[in-house]
Amino acid sequence: MSAECSSYLNADKVLVSGFSCPRTGGDAGAVYCCGFQDVKYCCDDPHSFFPYEHSYMWWLSVGALVGLSIAAVVLFAFIITVCVLCYLFISTKPRSKLDTGLSLQMADSETRGSSIC
Repeated sequence: MSAECSSYLNADKVLVSGFSCPRTGGDAGAVYCCGFQDVKYCCDDPHSFFPYEHSYMWWLSVGALVGLSIAAVVLFAFIITVCVLCYLFISTKPRSKLDTGLSLQMADSETRGSSIC
């Protein structure tokens, strides 16, 4: 089994001529043509996208996890602080009856009769 990689322009706009997989002197199991429009290579997995080792991805994952962990701790501390401040605000209010503003009174019959047009 073999595959043909067609010619392509690489990132430096240099024409790379087509080749067949597996390449002479290369891995005999790399029978598929993989890559993108600007980089093609022979590989053993037809679903492979990157010609590089994936070890750098591990360090990116660790960095992302550390960053997300720190963000989660800060968010949690903020929420706890808001809850404590709300509790202190509510618990330190005086327990007296709330002032609703002006009290409403019924008008007597004389006042009511004169206000009707």
